Amino acid sequence: MSNRAEAREILSRIGDQPDDEIDMAEAALALGALEHPNADLAPYRAHLQALKDDLAARVAAGAGADAGADDGLEARIAHLHAVIGDRHGYSGDHDTYDDLQNANLLRVIDRRRGLPVALGILYMHLARSQDWPMVGLNFPGHFLVRIEKDGARAILDPFNDGQTRSVVDLRDLLKATAGSAAELEPGHYRPVSNRDVLLRLQNNIKLRHLSAHEVPKALEVLEAMRLFAPHEPSLWRETGLLEAHAGKLKDAVTALETFMALTGDEGQRHQTAALIQQLKNRLN
Repeated sequence: MSNRAEAREILSRIGDQPDDEIDMAEAALALGALEHPNADLAPYRAHLQALKDDLAARVAAGAGADAGADDGLEARIAHLHAVIGDRHGYSGDHDTYDDLQNANLLRVIDRRRGLPVALGILYMHLARSQDWPMVGLNFPGHFLVRIEKDGARAILDPFNDGQTRSVVDLRDLLKATAGSAAELEPGHYRPVSNRDVLLRLQNNIKLRHLSAHEVPKALEVLEAMRLFAPHEPSLWRETGLLEAHAGKLKDAVTALETFMALTGDEGQRHQTAALIQQLKNRLN
């Protein structure tokens, strides 16, 4: 089996899994392999395992040194910093932020640089390997994660060395990414699903292709997204619109009809039905 075929198989399998069973790091490796089909995933899987082993060793050493050693929230955050940043040198790519490599986990591992969401996947992968509760947040424009223990919580910024962010920090960050009029809302603290984290990762790539008017490449990204999120209506709608833009009318109709079968939004169903009829008229 080729690497690309293996990657597609992994993503298709994830598409059928319950969200809480998704291995985001494995999924992100598969997505990266679609862009780099000659890459051998074994060394990358070994690196992810090494990260987990290093964290486990630090936790065990801390507990062994003192039976009453602190396993509080701050200690856990310090362990994550030590492994991801200090030992393995990961940080946000402030210099070439828009480089597509920053959203491909293979290249992130190679370069030790990435986007907030790519680095956030590493943070969640490690934290969860120790059964530490960590989730991604629905914060706009800049991906953040939240870790908690015994009712205490902290919001970490994976892009900026895993720094703990205060409410003041978050307000400043929001205004920097969403405009000076933006204000924090309860929804910005809402946890997102594992599948949504992966969608956010791929949206970075898709949007960069669209900004460069590379519609065929954007459609390839959407195809990969539909493998692991086959029941997400918006992916089918966007696919249909882009296929129509590219002149692939039959494919556009198929995608839009799938959207119609999945969506519960009556307003969009009405608009889409009219568009499908227009496309069919052009085919006749």
